Amino acid sequence: MIRAPILFRVDAAPRLGWEHLSRCLTLAAAIQRRRRPAYFLSQLEPSSLGLAIKRGGNDWLEAGSPAGTANDLEELVQEVRRLRPAAVIVDSPDVKEEYLNVLRGTGVLVVSMDSLAQTAFSSQLIVNPLLGPGRESYEFTRGTQLLLGARFALVRPEIRRQRPARAQEPAQPFRAVVALGDDDPHNQSAELAKCLLNCPKVGRVDVLVRPYHRDLDNLKALAESCPERLEIVHEAGEVPFRIVRSHFAVSAGNAWSLELACVGVPQIIIVQAETHWPTAQRLEEEGAATCLGWQANVSTQTIRQAVADLLGDPLERQAMARCGRKLIDGRGPDRLVTALEVLLHPSRQVQIAAAA
Repeated sequence: MIRAPILFRVDAAPRLGWEHLSRCLTLAAAIQRRRRPAYFLSQLEPSSLGLAIKRGGNDWLEAGSPAGTANDLEELVQEVRRLRPAAVIVDSPDVKEEYLNVLRGTGVLVVSMDSLAQTAFSSQLIVNPLLGPGRESYEFTRGTQLLLGARFALVRPEIRRQRPARAQEPAQPFRAVVALGDDDPHNQSAELAKCLLNCPKVGRVDVLVRPYHRDLDNLKALAESCPERLEIVHEAGEVPFRIVRSHFAVSAGNAWSLELACVGVPQIIIVQAETHWPTAQRLEEEGAATCLGWQANVSTQTIRQAVADLLGDPLERQAMARCGRKLIDGRGPDRLVTALEVLLHPSRQVQIAAAA
């Protein structure tokens, strides 16, 4: 039996970054396990991302206008009437309250994926897959459900499956990974890789990036200069194995940081975007990472000292691994889909209509 589909409205481009699309794909994979197909109405750059969506078993509909515009709203309403989805999941910082009001007026369940809390939400469900901001920062209408925090972190299934494989620290020599996430807005992956290669005790560095990274060619050229110690990993299937074999990671406090915590990798966090500050601070407070601060204020000497302190203290690395695994269990996608199914249950829909 094929159930009513879920429609995602999300864009991916250099201006917006690719993190929004990545987390929607993770959620779509969990939705498919409940026998619901997923459609993506998206503007994609590069367009090859459409193949990634289709490889996941989803359908891609090319959007004619950027998310949040009047033309886009008209197109989205048309697709809602054509596809008759059970819910529309909107993940875009450019969508405002009026947009959501019109969409909700079609009768479809509206879900907002948001980690900024900069607009008023009329959606029936708000999801923040990062560790902040909290409930008090959101403005929403009566009856809206909020799913926030560590329990709802969107960890990719291929990453979560590596938790048992890294139940204890790998054997030396020390291996580091640079994992700044789906976006590298300040193009720091190469700089951080060079810094780690010059740190005592670091034997090998793996730089984890997406195939569409803007500086991929230069990163590959850098790796060719020292192939025995540096490698650029951009194939999705290789990433989980490099994470398992690493002793620590340099991350940015984003969704990848939560995945590293889930597996149990100690982290040194250098924040690249304002929206990731709450997550970086929470990971440090929980003992899963050391946050060095904003990228522009972190010097090479600070990074070298942080690496030396971490590699010189095995008990600290073990504590970070335990705290990260305890905080993020990797079941966030399943919890989100369960909550969505509860809202879509016919009895719940009758309650909502009666309250309205």
